[in-house]
Amino acid sequence: MYVCICNAVREREVRQAIEQGGAATPSEIYARLGVTPACGRCADTICDLLDQNESVAA
Repeated sequence: MYVCICNAVREREVRQAIEQGGAATPSEIYARLGVTPACGRCADTICDLLDQNESVAA
């Protein structure tokens, strides 16, 4: 599934960035993936994926 249509970023890419550690905000995810947000609609989905990762880790 695409998380960010503007940058063609897929969910698995975001999950990999989260799992590699060091990325705890959408801005950090964008930086790790080497993209910049355009419309910003993906930020909510990225936050959801970050929250899911925290729930699993806890």
